[in-house]
Amino acid sequence: MKMITIGTTVEVDKEKVWQFWTQPEHIIHWNSASDDWHTPKAESDLRTGGRFTSRMEAKNGSMGFDFGGTFDEVNPPELLNYTLDDGRKVSVKFEENEGVTKVTESFEPEDQNPLEMQEQGWQAILNNFKKYAESIA
Repeated sequence: MKMITIGTTVEVDKEKVWQFWTQPEHIIHWNSASDDWHTPKAESDLRTGGRFTSRMEAKNGSMGFDFGGTFDEVNPPELLNYTLDDGRKVSVKFEENEGVTKVTESFEPEDQNPLEMQEQGWQAILNNFKKYAESIA
C-alpha cells in the first residue's frame, strides 16, 4: 500500500520531542487538526505490544472518535512504529541535528477520504505538535 509521508522540524532537542510526542499529559494539548477540535483523553502503554488510544472530539460536542492502535516497535527517542486499530501502519522517526529535531511521519492512507485531505489533516496535527513543543520546551 502507498504511504503518505509528512514532516516538520522542531526547535527542541530529541529527548524532549519524544516526551511531548509519547506522554498522554502532552498529547491532549496538541493532538488536533484545528482549533475547534480537541483531545480530552489520551492513554499510552509505551512498549512493544502496548496499546494507545486518544479520544478526538469537536469542541461543540457534535462529533468525535477514538484513535488507537498497538505499538510494533518502540525505540526511544528515535523511532515509533505502530499499527492502527483498522490495520494501517504508521512510522514516526525523530532525527536531531544541533538541538533541532526533524519529525518524519509515514502512514498508510485509509480509503474513505481523498489522499490530499488525509495528508493535510495529519500535517495540521504535526504543525500543532511543533507549535506546542516549541512553546513549552
